[in-house]
Amino acid sequence: MIAYFILVHRYPAQFKRLFKAIYVPGNAYVIHVDKSSGAELADELANFLAPYQNAEILLSKDALWGGYSLVDAELRGMARLLEMGDRWTHFINLSGQDFPLKSQGYISQFLAANPGRQFIRVLDQRTKRPETLNRISHLFVEADGKMTETGVARPYLADATPFIGTQWKAVTRSFCEFVCHDPKADRFKEFYRNSFIADEAFFQTVIMNSGDQGVVMNDDLRMIDWVPDGDIKLRPRNYSAQDFGDLQRSTDLFARKFDAEDDPEILTLLEGHIKSQGASSYRPPAHVPNPVPGPSSPELIVA
Repeated sequence: MIAYFILVHRYPAQFKRLFKAIYVPGNAYVIHVDKSSGAELADELANFLAPYQNAEILLSKDALWGGYSLVDAELRGMARLLEMGDRWTHFINLSGQDFPLKSQGYISQFLAANPGRQFIRVLDQRTKRPETLNRISHLFVEADGKMTETGVARPYLADATPFIGTQWKAVTRSFCEFVCHDPKADRFKEFYRNSFIADEAFFQTVIMNSGDQGVVMNDDLRMIDWVPDGDIKLRPRNYSAQDFGDLQRSTDLFARKFDAEDDPEILTLLEGHIKSQGASSYRPPAHVPNPVPGPSSPELIVA
């Protein structure tokens, strides 16, 4: 079984199509609606979810891009999913503008064939992304709907290596239990509360600095086309119907992102693609990359 956590801040009709595409009785689903999106959106989604088993709306709070509030929302979602049942084995986070590329049967079989593996992008921040170290080398404050850089320098956590990646992941239940409830994760929560873009670094850093967390695959199982957005920033391009062939051939489980108001046809095509898979089974690859030791206990497989 799978536990899904979905961040939503707009496009209720698109969210409903995503939810229907990933819903299977027995899975667990927690949805967080950004508080700044208004009570009307949260009420609409709550009414939509009411007939579905094991699907809940999480208490809405502001979820600011760049702020620890995104990490907080995910930790609260993980904790609630852990409370909802003990049958699920993997946690997957999505945004309301993601969409699956594979059927739920395929995804379940894929995860069952990869026990103990953590699917999350990880890079050593100091050696691979040194240009981003300003996100952790100085204090940031999240307040009044914005991030403020204080200019106050601070040392990094003792005996730890900072990592960075993307926000997206498919990780094991045991890791969720660790990051939510183990006191050894508390120092990372305290430090990253005052960092910038913590959602792209907190979970990576915890998983790579906290002992036996399994094998880290350096893969978030997402098809994303990153395009420039300003001098130093990248953003995911919206996929359209013209991209259907590439999406159909992808080995990834999900893709992001989509704007159904701009191009509703691509979701219709993907819905048909998923339906056509029927009971098709996941087949593991003939060759698996050799593990490369990470800087701490987890093994790292470089995708």
